[in-house]
Amino acid sequence: MVASQASLSMVGKDRKKRKPPHFHPTSNAMSDSSISEPNLKSTTQKIGWFTASCVLVSNIIGGGIFTTTGLMARDVGDPMLILLLWFAGALFALGGAMVYGELGAALPHAGGDYVYLREAYGPLVAFLSGWTSFTIGFGAAVAASAISFSSYALRVIPVEDEQGWVAKSLSLSLLWIATLMHCRGVGAGGRMQLLLTTTKVVAIGGLILGGLAAVVGNGDALFSGPTVQQPTLGASAIALVIVTYCYLGWNVAGYIANDIVNPRRTLPKIMIGGTAFVAVIYLLLNVVYLSALSITELASEPIVPVAEKAATALWGPQSGRLVAAILCLSIAGAVSAMTWAGPRVYWAMARDGMISPWLAQLHPRTTVPARAIVFQSLWASLLILSGTFEQLLVYSGLVLSLFMALTLSTIFRLRSTSIMNLHQYRAPLYPFLPAALVIGAFTLVIYSLVQRPTESLYGAATVLSGIPLYYFWRRRHGLRQHKP
Repeated sequence: MVASQASLSMVGKDRKKRKPPHFHPTSNAMSDSSISEPNLKSTTQKIGWFTASCVLVSNIIGGGIFTTTGLMARDVGDPMLILLLWFAGALFALGGAMVYGELGAALPHAGGDYVYLREAYGPLVAFLSGWTSFTIGFGAAVAASAISFSSYALRVIPVEDEQGWVAKSLSLSLLWIATLMHCRGVGAGGRMQLLLTTTKVVAIGGLILGGLAAVVGNGDALFSGPTVQQPTLGASAIALVIVTYCYLGWNVAGYIANDIVNPRRTLPKIMIGGTAFVAVIYLLLNVVYLSALSITELASEPIVPVAEKAATALWGPQSGRLVAAILCLSIAGAVSAMTWAGPRVYWAMARDGMISPWLAQLHPRTTVPARAIVFQSLWASLLILSGTFEQLLVYSGLVLSLFMALTLSTIFRLRSTSIMNLHQYRAPLYPFLPAALVIGAFTLVIYSLVQRPTESLYGAATVLSGIPLYYFWRRRHGLRQHKP
């Protein structure tokens, strides 16, 4: 669900400066010199397309691809259908990346989805998007990923941890190392992200090549028939929902747009190219899983550690530690990417006067939103210590699908405005592609409501809890809402 950036500039040189059209702060919050326009242009260093692509790839590839196929094998029971569902998820993600590429090229500001929703639907919807990012989209996801990291790290280096304090210490250490590195500036954070991503991609590439070499000529398991008589439409739909969540994160480049060199031109390439790259990795990994193990073996207990089971079948029991180490790298890269990306949302909200201007302060030397970064990490730390993040993750699917659908729909409202430049990248197959994606995302929401009503209710409650917070801040600080 889931799923790296710096300071926000206003629109490019070819456009006149203007305030966001849908809200106007009337208090003194926005007049603070620390968040004035000149400071927004003082970023000391920006990243190129390759580092930005590393952020995107790391944000998508967490632990899901190493665990999900076992659940699909149990519920669907057909290897070719499993591959088809992963391919369908890839098409959905690529389509979404194309639409988001147009939005990002038109609005290359820190904040991503929050900025697009603000421009299209006004401050309330944008605020709820940011609130959801903090509580679920990034906050809970960072906490969950950090804890997953510790669990796999303890499998690489077995340590007795009856009280769980070693695991919690490892989780917190990873989180705060990433926090400190990203607080040091875009350069330091970018170098760490580059190292983590390239290392894990090389490791995963080795796993794929070794796996393909080991299973070459052995396609019996891959082309075997389904173990379930006729996989039901409901089971296939839920499996597709899970696959879609594994692809989430292809929009992260939009959150860090202002950290990227020439974002209007490069953002679409980063989103589309990075998503396509991940799709190839996902499909090849699943070919290895489904060739190394039968559906029955994949679906047998334990279901979750699919990659380890496949490695053990191919190279022996000792290879499980190697896979666990690769998983640690993968998850560490995802934690770093989310620690970079998420705080840009809260920074942008503070810059707009939606929340405390204290979070809009940039570090005087590194010009990064260090306060916003620390703010998110403190919340994630509390979730790690309390364990309440697990419940958040259960119902996060509904919320993330809902806001993905809303964000995709903004292209219909923004295409007719001066924001969308005809000379910039335009998503193909308009209006059919975005319409199909919006319908698909809302379908996922409906399935979540039908299949998991209790969790969905909790998710809806999390979103709605942001409404009184918005009106409280609006009344206290004089935000006037204008119709888009």
